[in-house]
Amino acid sequence: MTVYFIGAGPGAADLITVRGARRLAAAPVCLYAGSLVPRELLAECPPDARLVDTSQLNLDEIVAECVRAHAAGEDVARLHSGDPSIFSAVAEQMRRLDAAGIPYEVVPGVPAFAAAAAALKRELTVPTVGQTVILTRIAQQATPMPPGEDLATLGRSGALLVLHLATRYVDRVVAELLPHYGAECPVAVVAMASRPDELILRGTLADIAGQVKAHGLVRTAVIVVGRTLGAEQFRDSHLYSPERDRHVC
Repeated sequence: MTVYFIGAGPGAADLITVRGARRLAAAPVCLYAGSLVPRELLAECPPDARLVDTSQLNLDEIVAECVRAHAAGEDVARLHSGDPSIFSAVAEQMRRLDAAGIPYEVVPGVPAFAAAAAALKRELTVPTVGQTVILTRIAQQATPMPPGEDLATLGRSGALLVLHLATRYVDRVVAELLPHYGAECPVAVVAMASRPDELILRGTLADIAGQVKAHGLVRTAVIVVGRTLGAEQFRDSHLYSPERDRHVC
């Protein structure tokens, strides 16, 4: 028996990986976050699979489902939106499974920031403009940020920032980044990336807060801030340069 933590992707049902879909189709138990995972994915489960919506369950209750399945010798497909490696609360579940002696495997998925970049038709790393991407969020009452990871500190790097779970606090985002990026720095907000109701807002630090509020965005969106969003004049990469010696490994 194995618990498979499966990245369900950003929203579009066909963005799950082939491996993830195969694990899902073979598991007699599926735990899924009903508020985020597309219902269409559940059609991939076996017809007689036990389906458990975890959106109203706490950590103890979720782990109890895995323990029950382990006792019955049943594999579990644990569906998480996006990719399990970031902002997924998988670490605490794996810690509990380790303590219980329950084996598990992680199947990566398409993260929200990648879906947002695809929707924007932008490469987030552009030669001579920006080669660093920081994935982060901002402090909230429930989960504070560790020392040195506040937005003002990260903003000093000038790197492209992708902020999750931050649209509700867009005024704070703008206030903390303005001193480092300037009012004309390009910004994009992508809500519901890859879904039928996908929404893209483009602007600058000077006007993005007003756009976010006008559209009433408070969740399921990422904010992307940085110069590469507006980069048009930049040097071609060395990767495909005709001057590159392709006989050298």
